Amino acid sequence: MIIFGIDPGLAIVGYGIIQYDGNRYRAIDYGCIRTGAEIQFSKRLKIIYDELSSIIDKYKPDDLAIEELFFNKNAKTALKVGQARGVEILSAVNRGIEVYEYTPLQVKQAVAGYGRADKKQVQEMVKILLNLRELPRPDDAADALAVAICHSSCLKFKDMFKMK
Repeated sequence: MIIFGIDPGLAIVGYGIIQYDGNRYRAIDYGCIRTGAEIQFSKRLKIIYDELSSIIDKYKPDDLAIEELFFNKNAKTALKVGQARGVEILSAVNRGIEVYEYTPLQVKQAVAGYGRADKKQVQEMVKILLNLRELPRPDDAADALAVAICHSSCLKFKDMFKMK
């Protein structure tokens, strides 16, 4: 099974594609899509949509897993990132891919075994589980890989996490 994980964002969208087969993981690709603040907002959304669509077309994932947004500070930023997240979801839905969402707590629990694990602990576990030589960089890509790993551990229960 090929799983596409996304750490949603507007300036930086982390993505990670893994193959999961019988409790074995393999990183296929990971990285970030970046859009600069100097670019018009609607064009930033188009860049994200087009790049994610291209990645989906290339790797043909079975499922897409995306982290739920958690904001407690700036409402304006939350709204813009929420709009970007919608575009990120749309890129999968338009290609017939099921979308599943997980909270940061669920991701940390699934990957590190502790829902309050810090970023470094999660990155170390991603490195170990995917048998990588070094920590995946940048952080957004590591987070996206963690979301994909989380989804693989929830496959038995995946209907609970399907976007409704």
